[in-house]
Formats: sequence, structure tokens, C-alpha cells
Amino acid sequence: MRDEFAKSFDSDKKEDEVRIVVGMATCGISAGARPVLDTLIEEAKLKNLSNIKVVQTGCIGMCVYEPIVEVYEPNKEKVTYTHVDTEKAKKIIDEFAQKTEEPVESTSLMDGDFYKKQKRIALRNCGFIDPENINEYIARDGYAALGKALTEMTPDEVIKQMKDSGLRGRGGAGFPTGVKWGFTAPNKADQKYIICNADEGDPGAFMDRSVLEGDPHAVLEAMAIAGYAIGATKGYIYVRAEYPVAVKRLEIAIKQATELGLLGKNIFNSGFDFEIETRLGAGAFVCGEETALMQSIEGKRGMSRVKPPFPAVKGLWGKPSCINNVETLANIPQIINGGPEWFRSFGTEKSPGTKVFALGGKVVNTGLVEVPMGTTLREVIYDIGGGCPDGKEFKAVQTGGPSGGCLTKDHLDTPIEYETLMAVGSMMGSGGMIVMDEDNCMVDIARFFLEFTVDESCGKCTPCRVGTKRMLSILEKITEGKGTMEDLDELESLAISVKDSSLCGLGQTAPNPVLSTLRYFKDEYIAHVVDKKCPSKHCKALLTYEIDKDKCTGCTLCARKCPVKCIDGTVKNPHVINQEACIKCGNCYSVCRFDAVQKN
Repeated sequence: MRDEFAKSFDSDKKEDEVRIVVGMATCGISAGARPVLDTLIEEAKLKNLSNIKVVQTGCIGMCVYEPIVEVYEPNKEKVTYTHVDTEKAKKIIDEFAQKTEEPVESTSLMDGDFYKKQKRIALRNCGFIDPENINEYIARDGYAALGKALTEMTPDEVIKQMKDSGLRGRGGAGFPTGVKWGFTAPNKADQKYIICNADEGDPGAFMDRSVLEGDPHAVLEAMAIAGYAIGATKGYIYVRAEYPVAVKRLEIAIKQATELGLLGKNIFNSGFDFEIETRLGAGAFVCGEETALMQSIEGKRGMSRVKPPFPAVKGLWGKPSCINNVETLANIPQIINGGPEWFRSFGTEKSPGTKVFALGGKVVNTGLVEVPMGTTLREVIYDIGGGCPDGKEFKAVQTGGPSGGCLTKDHLDTPIEYETLMAVGSMMGSGGMIVMDEDNCMVDIARFFLEFTVDESCGKCTPCRVGTKRMLSILEKITEGKGTMEDLDELESLAISVKDSSLCGLGQTAPNPVLSTLRYFKDEYIAHVVDKKCPSKHCKALLTYEIDKDKCTGCTLCARKCPVKCIDGTVKNPHVINQEACIKCGNCYSVCRFDAVQKN
């Protein structure tokens, strides 16, 4: 069956066909890729270039260069065009129509440092295939793994292959996927469920969204394989409603797969039935926790429940259920096709395979990165990410989102593995990686992430509901210059208590940013408390703005831009800021062209 579909795709392809792909994930669309795609299609049609096929694709990876257009010509190297607008799109088509004298500036991203140390497994189709065309997925061995599992393997053999591969959950704690399936399979019930956790709630994380937008069929195929392995005939994809592009492409993919018999009744004439539905989440961070997620699917308020019983025994609607996140599922078809030994050839003994990261913050090359486990933080931040921009000094990296910790330059050579990150006070999490430079205040970073978790707590258990609020109030007190050394002791004691006694993973990990910054940046806390100064000159309440009389030219721009008129002085004479009236808005600092306004 797979060969038949692949043949039908290949038959549409001309030998001299030029394939032009446009990155149309959320990152590309927001950067202006839609008019670029429309222009390329229109121009190719106007110039009667029948050998050119223009298609949309998912996230190509280097989000900082969006909109991105890539051209694949037969027997030639791929050519990449970055920051493409409609005018540049017209010139790209003109090149193929031989109506331009100067070639459009292009680059080879694959030759650059960004891709050299990457290995794409979960992202192998993202940025290449049209996610809304099932034939393109099939032509890349799509649904071959499902066919192999249903026609050549028993459910136990599928589970064994997952166990042998060593694949660990890519959504947080890294629990072995095969073991989780093995817990669910023996439990007898009239109905079992496979659930895809696509409730990606970490600030700055977009790994799962990119997979859903760029390769939705990989998730559907993996869910069907998992359903076969554990004896489930129904699957749910719980995806946040803030991902409209992902939701649309999932619905298209489910419809296409069902029409071709790859979902539904008697798949591959095996007697196995499996159907999938989407469920939209309202954006509650706590619904990333499996029991809260199931509550939400059932139409209840998303709140965690006590375990045991675990979902493998009593999950969705009281039935045995297995939950995996998007990235975990995206690895499964390739493990079935390539085998566990192939998968284990990447990564480390305890953490095989690769990991996808959303690399953001104070780094040159922001984007989507997939590297073998064991790659160091330094390699990701400097070799792939290009380091901090504008010559700024690296200060910290936060892995694992609001549940993770902040690590220093002393940890840059730490290999990315579940156990090693936990040992130094952080965690893998779902894969957010936020880089910070010398201008970031680590006390305020801890306050920011705790503010997020306080807002997202479901409020069911007292340690999380009350403890995190008290921690936040202490952090706010410190950033306002009102903290004491006793506050630091109370903050640390509270963090440990909340971590040890909260009901679910949200509360258990919420203190991590606080504990890691207290551990590695305590000098900054002490400066805020004792010296009433913010070393990074970030916390507004602890700042003062002064004018250097030797640099001030008396241009009056600062005075004119001051909203409270607290700057005195005459034209061509040094100005002075009235500190009692100053509201510390920073306008004077921002507009001064002579570096005369100093922030202290």
C-alpha cells in the first residue's frame, strides 16, 4: 500500500521539476511568508514556468531568518533565500525565467554552523514536505512503520522494540516510552486510549507546535502504532487553541489519513481499528500534567489528581490510557523503520537519540534545533546559536522552561542528558532553552518565572497555591529594594517545602528557578538586599539616572522627552535630574545621543 501511494506522488513529478518551498509555520507566517508564497505562485504562473512547483512547508529551523525560501533543482545543491519579501520573491522567479541580470543573494544554511552539529529525526520532514499533502509524507516512507507494525509484528514485539530503543519521554522527566506502553498493555478494558499531549505551555517553547505544523502525519502514524501496541482503538490529540495553524493541519491530516484507510477501520487489512480526534485546550499550563489534561478532555476543570491509580490503570474516563507528547511520538515511526540499534547510535547510553530545543533569548541564531543527546550546552549556544549578540557576555541559560533552572558559564560543558541536567539543578523539560546575557537580572528572572507559575497554578493543593504566592511576594520585595537577609532564608526554606510537598509536577518544579538562582547567583540577591543595588541595572526600583556634565551638550532632548519634567537645564549647558521627582521611566537614557545619561 505504501508503494502505491509513493508511486502516485512520484508520477506527478517531472524530471526537470524545480521545487520551491516556503517556510509557512507560525514563525514564517508572522514574519510575512504568506504574501511571499502567493507572489511566487502567481509569478511562476504568469511566466508560464510549468516546471516550477511552489509549496508551503513547516518550520525550516532558523526562525531569525524568516521568511525563508528554499529551492531544490535536480542535480544541484539546495539554495536558501532569507528575509524574503514580495520583491525578492519576484526576482527569484525572474532568475528561472532568465529575466534578471544580477542573481538574488542566497546562502547555504546547511554549510553553516547552525546545521553542522544537528541530527534531524523528529524534525526530518519539517521544512521539506508540504504538511497538508499526505502523498508527500508517504513518499518519504510515511505510514511504512504502521504497515510494518500491523502486518509483521505483534503488539509485544512493538513494545519490545520501543524498550530496546531506549526512547525516553521528551516532555519532561524522561520516563522510558516502552515501559509506559508496557504498563498499559496488560490492563483489560472495553476501551483504551492513546493521548497526544500537545499542550505546550512553556514560555519560549515551540518544538511541539513546529512538529504539528510541519509533519502532522508523523504524530498520527505514531499514535496508531501505540494504539496497536497497547490495544487502544481511540486517540485524542490535546492541543492548545492558541495554535490555529497546527490545529488546522492536524484536522486536514486526520481527514486525509482516514480517506486513504490509514486511520479508521481495518487498517492495512489487519483487523486493527483506530481513530483520532482533536481536543482544544484553553491554554492552562497545568493541563500539561497528564491527569489535569485528562480532566480537561472530559470537560472538567483542569486539575491534577492524586496518583496512584496511574493513567495506565485508570485514566481517561476511568479507562487505561497512555499519554505521550508530540516530540516523543515523532520519533516512533523512524524507530520502527530503522530499528532500536539505529536509534541508539545517536545520543548516549542513558539518553539515546536526539532532542529538539527551542533556542531563544539573548542568542544570535534563534530557532529550532535538534541535536544528539550528549551535545554540550556550549555547542548549542555558541556553535549552533552563535553566542550572545552585540558582544555581550553570556551569563546564564535556562533549560526546561518555568520548571527548569538557570545554569552559569561554569556549566557550559555539561552534556545535555536527563541525569546530568538534574544533577546541576535544572532539567530537560520539554526543550525550551533561553539564553541570558550580562543585562539580565537573575533575581528578576526568578520572579518572572514564579509569577507565571503562580498565575497557572490550579490551586488544588496548599503548598503550590499558598507557597508559590508567598515566594513571589518575597521576590517582589527583594527587587523593590525592601528585602532582608531573613527573607532570603525564608525564600529558600519555602522553595524546598513547596518542591517536596506539592501534588503535581507544576508545584514540584515551580521552585527550580528560585533554587538554582539562589545556588549560583546568590551574590546578586545579596546585592539587592544589602547594597540596595541591582548589579545588572535592570530592577527599576533600584535604579537612579544621572547626567554626566562632561558629556552633556545641553541639547535639551532629554528634558523634552521627560514625562514629569524633572530635568532642569538651559540650552548648551549641562542638565540635572531632580532625583525626588524622577519616576525612573528611562526615557532620558533611551533618547540621549551622547551617552551623557548614566544608569546606576
